[in-house]
Amino acid sequence: MVVGAYGVGKTTLIETVSETRPLHTEEPITDASAGIDSLHGVPDKVTTTVALDFGRITLDTTVLFLFGTPGQQRFWSVWEDLAEGAIGALVLIDLRRIEDSFAVLDQLDTSRSRLPYIIAVNRFPGTRDYADDEVRQALALPEAVVVRCDARDHRSSVDALIALVTHAMTCHDSAEARL
Repeated sequence: MVVGAYGVGKTTLIETVSETRPLHTEEPITDASAGIDSLHGVPDKVTTTVALDFGRITLDTTVLFLFGTPGQQRFWSVWEDLAEGAIGALVLIDLRRIEDSFAVLDQLDTSRSRLPYIIAVNRFPGTRDYADDEVRQALALPEAVVVRCDARDHRSSVDALIALVTHAMTCHDSAEARL
């Protein structure tokens, strides 16, 4: 799963890496969302995901089906269904709006699926870079895996997905070892 707050680059990442034409459920932002969906930090955003994005990528011999979730909380009811069978979640964050990530992380932490996840700091132009420890501290996640990516860049986005798969496999192996 590719998750994150509204406007952090989930659709862009899936579009960038998918080896098939991605499925998007993008709709124009309407006046009906005024006062509900903040365009703070993303004033040029004109469309939004209302159900999911879907793409596919092959990493070596592993095929990943990518499901991008909507960023708005009112659409999060689909998360549990999308998480069924998922190996993990790539949590995209925007350091300009890091406070928007707290609800996303709470959603993951309270989910029935208890997916392993990593934090992917999406590089936006003009954003100050922070050390991994500073990101972890700001998110109150001292053990989190933090990577950098640019959702517009294929290699960068693939590297973030590889980091997620590696982390998820490590979590799976650790869980099996405890049994």
